[in-house]
Amino acid sequence: MENILVAGANGTTGKKIVNLLQTSQYFNPVAMVRKEDQKKQFEDKNIKTVLADLEKDVSFTTENIDKIIFAAGSGGKKVKEVDQEGAKRLIDAGKKANVRKFVMLSSMGADNPESSDELQDYLKAKQNADIYLRESNLPYSIVRPGSLNDDKGKGKIELSSKLNKSGKISRDDVAQTLVHALHDSAAINNTFEIIEGDTLIGEAIPS
Repeated sequence: MENILVAGANGTTGKKIVNLLQTSQYFNPVAMVRKEDQKKQFEDKNIKTVLADLEKDVSFTTENIDKIIFAAGSGGKKVKEVDQEGAKRLIDAGKKANVRKFVMLSSMGADNPESSDELQDYLKAKQNADIYLRESNLPYSIVRPGSLNDDKGKGKIELSSKLNKSGKISRDDVAQTLVHALHDSAAINNTFEIIEGDTLIGEAIPS
C-alpha cells in the first residue's frame, strides 16, 4: 500500500479523494489539514493526519509519503500564497522526499489565464504552479477540470490535452480521476482537461 498525502483534505473535493483512497486496495490516505479541529473527522475513521499550513514550512509533511495529490485551494482569497506558492512548497518537499508521483488538481483555462476576466489571478497562480511542477523533474499528472458541481458522479468523462470547449464536471468524478492518475503508468508527465462525458474514467486516462 502506498501512502498518499492529500493536500486540501478538508475541502469538498479533498474529502472525496480521502474517502476513495481509504477504500482502495492500493493506497493509504494521509490527510493534510490546516487546523487542529479538522483532524478528528479523519482520525475517527483511522485515517492518518498531518497538520501543516501551505503558507508556511511543509518540508516535514512528506516523511514516509510515496505520492502526493494537491487538491488545496484558497477559494480565491489567497491565490498567490496558497494556490501558487503553497503548491511550490509542497512540490519542493516532494522532491526532497523523492516521492514517486505528484498529481496536481489544476483548472481548465490555466494554460491561458488572460482569456478570463474574473478568474485571471487564480488561473495565473495555477499556471505558475503547473509550470513549476513540470520543471521539477518529479513524475506528475496535471488534471484540469471544467467548472465543478456537486452532482452525483457518473464515473464517465471526456478527456483531452485540450478540449477546446468549456463544460462542467462533478467533484465525484474529479476525485476519481485524481485517484486513477496516482497509478504509476497513468498519465505520466501528462497534462489534460476533463469535463463530463461518456468514457469510463479508467479508460479515458492515458496510460
